[in-house]
Amino acid sequence: ACSLLHSPKGFPKLKNDTFLRAARGEQTEHTPVWCMRQAGRYLPEFRETRASQDFFATCRSPKLCCELTLQPLRRFPLDAAIIFSDILVVPQALGMEIVMVPGKGPTFTEPLKEVEDLLKLRQKVDVTAELGYVFQAITLTRHSLEGKVPLIGFSGAPWTLMSYMIEGGGSTTMAKAKSWLYRHPEASHRLLRLLADVIIDYLVGQVAAGAQALQLFESHAGHLGPELFQDFALPYIRDIAQAVKSKLKEEALPLVPMIIFAKDAHYALRDLAHAGYEVVGLDWTIRPQEARAQIGKDVTLQGNLDPCALYAPKEKIGELVKKMLESFGTQRYIANLGHGLYPDMNPEHVGAFVEAVHAHSRHINKH
Repeated sequence: ACSLLHSPKGFPKLKNDTFLRAARGEQTEHTPVWCMRQAGRYLPEFRETRASQDFFATCRSPKLCCELTLQPLRRFPLDAAIIFSDILVVPQALGMEIVMVPGKGPTFTEPLKEVEDLLKLRQKVDVTAELGYVFQAITLTRHSLEGKVPLIGFSGAPWTLMSYMIEGGGSTTMAKAKSWLYRHPEASHRLLRLLADVIIDYLVGQVAAGAQALQLFESHAGHLGPELFQDFALPYIRDIAQAVKSKLKEEALPLVPMIIFAKDAHYALRDLAHAGYEVVGLDWTIRPQEARAQIGKDVTLQGNLDPCALYAPKEKIGELVKKMLESFGTQRYIANLGHGLYPDMNPEHVGAFVEAVHAHSRHINKH
């Protein structure tokens, strides 16, 4: 299905808008469901498609991104697709080099060590020149979906990207990146501002290319406490929502729903509820009722089944989903996991999760 023959616009009519309706707070017949990392290594067909390719070469191939995005939708009746890409394409656009090291994950060849290293970064990024391959993948995928479900675009948030750029890869403590926040607050803000500006243009470009919703991943929020989050994460999260919306208006582009997912940021739920996003994504460490109490009735919640629950027998998955739906309520809610799918998960259990959300939410809505 993924050929580049289609005209760039004139997208197929959307057949299932349940996810978009829930994001906007409209009534839905069933609770929509999708999974973070749904295009991923838990699928044998994903491993096959990716086998011979370097990871970032895959990200730069619109045809492969399209194929990988569609794979889970061929198996499961998911209510949304999320474009196959990676949050680290933004640091690449700033001129940083990243390699995928087997068994270790993404690794920066030269992480930022000193404040002077900020001068090595591109200060003005032309997102179409640097990230146009993502835009092409979105346009191609939007056509290839044939209106089946909406397509979500995404980006990493500034603090999460900054932490990778300084740590040079994954880290359990983020001590190097956090030390910048304490030792070099001004330089940290310069870097975060630079990232935010690129992210804003990148997200607007994704909508221009055909993305129908956007998710911002603040995956490393849990490494910050309330004060650091308030100073170094929240202002940029707010600013991104505001700036993206005003640019979409200026460019007469659709005002798409935006989702903020700040992992482990329970201390910031009230702030996130007022940060300008239609949807707040939750990890599995938060009680649904408490999240709803803090976030209020005007924002849609997304989440938050423990991904490891998918290791349970299928009947148990059904019970856990039912309990989750009863806790969140079936409206103003998008079912998801509290984090991404893990590579060793059984696809059949993912299917059981998706089907349980549909079946139980329909049943609850009827009664």
